[in-house]
Amino acid sequence: MQHRIIVLGAGYAGASAAGRLARRLHRDDVSLTLVSAEPDFVERVRNHELATGRELPHRPLTDLLAGTGVELKVARVTAVDVDRKVVTVTGDTGGTGDSGDIGDSGAEELAYDTLVYALGSRWNDRGVPGAAEHAYEIAGRAGALRVRDRLAGLTAGQPVVVVGGGLTGLEAATEIAESRPDLDVTLAASDGLGDWLSPKGRAHLRAVFARLGITARENAKVTAVEEGRVVTADGTVLPSALTVWTAGFAVHPIARATTLEVGDTGQIVVDGTMRSVSHPDVYAVGDAALVQGPGDKPLRMSCATGTPTAWQAADAIAARLTGGKLPHVPLRYFNQCVSLGRKDGLIQYVTADDRAVNAALTGRFAALYKELICKGAAWGVAHPTVGLPSRRRRITHPAPAQPATATAPAPAPASAPASETAA
Repeated sequence: MQHRIIVLGAGYAGASAAGRLARRLHRDDVSLTLVSAEPDFVERVRNHELATGRELPHRPLTDLLAGTGVELKVARVTAVDVDRKVVTVTGDTGGTGDSGDIGDSGAEELAYDTLVYALGSRWNDRGVPGAAEHAYEIAGRAGALRVRDRLAGLTAGQPVVVVGGGLTGLEAATEIAESRPDLDVTLAASDGLGDWLSPKGRAHLRAVFARLGITARENAKVTAVEEGRVVTADGTVLPSALTVWTAGFAVHPIARATTLEVGDTGQIVVDGTMRSVSHPDVYAVGDAALVQGPGDKPLRMSCATGTPTAWQAADAIAARLTGGKLPHVPLRYFNQCVSLGRKDGLIQYVTADDRAVNAALTGRFAALYKELICKGAAWGVAHPTVGLPSRRRRITHPAPAQPATATAPAPAPASAPASETAA
């Protein structure tokens, strides 16, 4: 009997984990299934580029997985039962990855022996009144395309407000201002502009904002988003023909609905091998995992976290199944990479626990560096086996026999979320 491994989510973390597992384990011993809400790999770190009209490469997951032995299932995850060890998926999403019509194929249950949970995160409106109704997001491909359509309809002089002063907000504001210099772009940050950066990084960021004509509203916490305007905590009203919300991410709610141990954020609590502390047959990677990094600080939601955690989980699963040595690779940060339009960037070097040091790369070279990082991340997903041993190991510790897989259509839970995103 083959050991059944299911990977949920095909973002950077999920796709990397599936490909690495395919390389580590012998095909006769395992069945590997990757469940994705979309048929294509989405370069999430480029959504701000997509939002401003840049055409990105088309990357079908079937092409990326060709020859790996990984089976792709394009469907939406609606529930996970970690006690019965089954995942409920529903229909073909038609490639949208968003809520809406899901086809007529009904629900299906997939049984697993080992589960890799990589459903990632989506935008977080933080409960701000009007944000869900009036703001646009770029956490997903569909949201980025909606921003693109809205931008195309704006005329010269109209105001755009980007809410959120983190990495995504900086990239979105500078990309919009560079691609549409005729618009009046404002960034509303709840703290100081780039206040976590080194002095050199902050100075460069302010210089770029000045060059692109972006207005920075610092210490301006947004308390409401309305039709045509944004309101801050001190009562300031910012006119806005387009409000782009980048003020943080929230994980997919499915994990919280299970008996898995999760943190306050809804992320799955894992050990150093990305294994759930409550359910040893479940691993969590990427944004979905609550991972303790250097100094016992949780790792941030990012591509920089997702890929290393995927490698750690895949290697740990393979080691446990084949009697190999468990990985003990410390997870740490080296830098923060920020694109500031197509021709400028900022590489802020950091300590292992993500604190800025007095070293930063700026300007054109930083933009090239960031571009190489983005291309390298996508290339790694497309070539998960490069650099790994060619010998696939045989399983020596198979899972206990499981009851027959339930594949008949089953009703999805009434409270099940209707969509999923991957990171």
